[in-house]
Amino acid sequence: MADDGAVYRLNDEQAIVTTTDFFPPVVDDPYDFGAIAAANALSDIYAMGAEPLFAINLVAFPDNLSGDILREVLRGGAEMVAQAGAVVVGGHSVNDKEPKYGLAVTGIMHPDEVKKKGGARPGDMLLLTKPLGTGVVTTALKAQKTKVEDVAAAVASMKQLNKQAAVAAKLARANGMTDITGFGLLGHAHEMAEQAGVDFRFALDKLPFLPGAIGYGKMGTFPGGKGNNNVFFDPHVTFGDGVSILMQDMLWTPETSGGLLAAVPPEYVKIYQENCDTAVIVGEVVAGNGRIWVTKS
Repeated sequence: MADDGAVYRLNDEQAIVTTTDFFPPVVDDPYDFGAIAAANALSDIYAMGAEPLFAINLVAFPDNLSGDILREVLRGGAEMVAQAGAVVVGGHSVNDKEPKYGLAVTGIMHPDEVKKKGGARPGDMLLLTKPLGTGVVTTALKAQKTKVEDVAAAVASMKQLNKQAAVAAKLARANGMTDITGFGLLGHAHEMAEQAGVDFRFALDKLPFLPGAIGYGKMGTFPGGKGNNNVFFDPHVTFGDGVSILMQDMLWTPETSGGLLAAVPPEYVKIYQENCDTAVIVGEVVAGNGRIWVTKS
């Protein structure tokens, strides 16, 4: 089954987790881009329930751009890795027409505490730890249609590590977990539900969105990946009455450095929210076979 990282058991007490992620700039500021890309790569480690140990820079950079820009990208990445309690131990770069940056990250955990995508059980509550909408905000930014405060809110969200959300998941005995990135909420939810052999039910009015995000969706500033997600995952999703096409599109939209989606036993939801104050209940797990249901409320 596809999980967010590969796990290698060292002994009865330790296992290492490794993963990688990188992409082109999603914002204009080089430092913010580096920090966002690093936070995004670290999220896969957190989604597995592990603690990051070290990271390796992955860089593609054109030779006609200033080295100062690259230094700022790497500084943003290094400071985010340090915030996670890990270190950057080197990296590799290639010449490319379009800048790209990310990390290969290694973490550590107890073998019995791996958080797999496929662990959700009927009766679990679904908690989301960050608002949705980074995809439409960053696409609107490229089209120069954004408000400064909306971009600032999106950047702050993307730079927020999922460290506390992962700690909360451990304390609350989450049965399954993943991070919300390129496949959007519905795509990643389907991965979890299918691997667990259950259905997920989301309530649209409980889903959090970034400031301005829905407005940018109304403008049509959707990234290209939205259409791919729609085509690929549509057979597995049912929308209830009152869920508009606009809101369906918002849920198909790819996210960058999104939050964790955790399936938590109902008796531990309070513990999760006490230890991650951004976590909101957005749905529930029911018996099924991998289908996603979205109702208005």
